[in-house]
Amino acid sequence: MNQSAKSYSPLQVALIGGAIATTATISVFGQAWTRCVHAALQDSPKALVDQVWQLVNREYVDGKFNQQNWQATRQSLLSKEYTSNAQAYIAIREALQKLGDPYTRFMDPKQFEALTSQTSGEVSGIGIRMEFNETTKRITIIEAIENSPAMKGGIKAGDQILAINGKSTLKMNLDSASELIRGKAGTALTLRLARPGTSPFDLKLTRATIEVPTVRYTLKQEGGRRVGYIRLREFSAHAAEQMDRAIRDLNKRKVDSYVLDLRGNPGGLLQASIEIARMWLDDGAIVKTVDRKGGGEETKANRTSLTDRPLAVLVDGNSASASEILTGALKDNRRAVVVGSKTFGKALVQSVHELSDGSGLAVTIAHYYTPKGTDINRKGIEPDIKLDLTEMQERQLAANPDLIGTNSDPQYTRAIAALSNRKFAQAPATPNSQSISNSAEDLKF
Repeated sequence: MNQSAKSYSPLQVALIGGAIATTATISVFGQAWTRCVHAALQDSPKALVDQVWQLVNREYVDGKFNQQNWQATRQSLLSKEYTSNAQAYIAIREALQKLGDPYTRFMDPKQFEALTSQTSGEVSGIGIRMEFNETTKRITIIEAIENSPAMKGGIKAGDQILAINGKSTLKMNLDSASELIRGKAGTALTLRLARPGTSPFDLKLTRATIEVPTVRYTLKQEGGRRVGYIRLREFSAHAAEQMDRAIRDLNKRKVDSYVLDLRGNPGGLLQASIEIARMWLDDGAIVKTVDRKGGGEETKANRTSLTDRPLAVLVDGNSASASEILTGALKDNRRAVVVGSKTFGKALVQSVHELSDGSGLAVTIAHYYTPKGTDINRKGIEPDIKLDLTEMQERQLAANPDLIGTNSDPQYTRAIAALSNRKFAQAPATPNSQSISNSAEDLKF
């Protein structure tokens, strides 16, 4: 089958994230490329190689291809014989390395499936978070996700998993356990569990499709202030609706101000970033992208903000891509005070494609800029209030996640102090912003 990239909903496929972030848009590569390949290549690894070359040739942001002769690269690729897709994968990766761009990358079918699963914000399983307990040397439940089969079945934090479908978990790592637990929705799974005070017991569960929570929030009383604390872990397909629920619920509880924690957030979908920015911004630019031909596309707020309460944003060196889009928009529009460490610095846009054999390709197609036109690529965003954690503080928070967003968290306490300052305790004036088109809706991170 000599087919092109499959058509998917952009929110299902494209992502962005950290050091291997993909700031992306999904686009369907039409059938025209197939006419360039001899019929003998159909259903062959060589067809896959040429499909990748054609996509890069058409979309890559650098028309000079890092000073490489891209036509000669195609000739070299097609002159070789490939006895398997695995050999084709090696050749594709070697060709892409010549571009000198870590974000233009090839993913085998398993890697591409993992990427699309992550950005969908859904998993098929029973809905648990696990860890390997170094003390007991057992795989242990951290929590059961709300409304999941695990929660409905009575699984509790601290339960130890002794066996999965009869297979002992002794000496089993988390990846292997996860692979056994995941499965098609509607299929059965039996766990043997150990719980303090009871004898080991079997629990039969039915797998389901579960929305993974990426937004966690709580109301905190900080002195005389009622602070809505929201932590966003990644920009998945469900992040915007989860953020919407969080803000609306906290609004009902009469918060005075907000702290939005983007620390450690590697990114996700651009559309989610845009939608979330609009929840905080009533007016102003959000992001601008510039493509291979120098053409610019911009998007802005659309007067749909959910709150005008004072806002502090927490960031660190692992806040990347979509996190930087949101941070840059809030900072440049003077909507929030940014506290923490300099962000990662990733401002390249990719197009993500599924290839004919289920593998995937991410191609850098554009560069993005903050509303003020700042290029943050490899530079990051400097916080308004710079406060780096010491190694000891980082270790303490990593070892005790419950301390994050409390008075034991120096960056959080600094954000609270900033919000108490009269300068930040008022809703910002609407910034002057240039008139821009709202044409970047299909871009995804």
